[in-house]
Amino acid sequence: MYYYKKTLKSSLSDELINTYLLRPIAGFVVWVLYPTRITPNQVTIASTVAGLIAAGFYMHHEAASTAIAGLLVTLKDLLDSADGQLARARQQHTRIGRFLDSIGDFVVDVAVFGAIGWVLYSTTRDGWMIVLALLGLVGITLRVSYHVFYQTSFLHLEEKYQTNRVTEEITKEDLTGDPLALALQRFFQVIYGWQDRLMIRIDDRCKRGRLDREFSIRWYSDPVGLRLSGLIGIGTELFILMVCSLLNELQTYLILNVLLMNSILLISILYRRWYLSPTISTKG
Repeated sequence: MYYYKKTLKSSLSDELINTYLLRPIAGFVVWVLYPTRITPNQVTIASTVAGLIAAGFYMHHEAASTAIAGLLVTLKDLLDSADGQLARARQQHTRIGRFLDSIGDFVVDVAVFGAIGWVLYSTTRDGWMIVLALLGLVGITLRVSYHVFYQTSFLHLEEKYQTNRVTEEITKEDLTGDPLALALQRFFQVIYGWQDRLMIRIDDRCKRGRLDREFSIRWYSDPVGLRLSGLIGIGTELFILMVCSLLNELQTYLILNVLLMNSILLISILYRRWYLSPTISTKG
């Protein structure tokens, strides 16, 4: 039990589905891999490959292949949990692994949503399917960035998981560090840099300009705020995709993605802006 807890980030800032389902299963994978020479980065690559194979199965648009794709998406997510848990268990955190993980997530998202959008358009000849798939891709990317921003901010308050910075601007230390890590960081910046800046702007607006440390501690460790953002993390997002895939309801998934998940994001922002910020200010 102690060994398993060492592999976790934080149950408060993590997604509920991770805490109670995905990470325990990933913990078993880590238990199997721990004595081997398989590295966390190799697990990350395997996760990305599983996601890309899932995109290939979605292209067939048959009930059986769609179900297999959904299971492969879950396999991708389990391996995505296992790579970080293995790194924490062995204390093998690397900057290369940090960027490989996020870039791999984006590549898989593009492939999966591209496949889903194309297949739904091919079968319905409805151009709105392409639009829905594009909105789904943009939505999942921004929502996960929102979740990661608050999770990372909380973990930094706890002085945990320092390999991930809240934002990843290139520093002088980065420029003189590992060339591969720097190349991946530059690619990461193209994909996620504007998203990080957007999350900071949203956060600043919600905080109403408060910058003092006491406010920040309460702000980033608020349990309700963390639980709300945890509902739109990558584990929850991909679990919903898996369920809809098993039911062969990809169009339903895109509608849930755009309407339900964006509504949760909006609720989370409004909670912080209109309830949490004035509440902390009053108590302060």
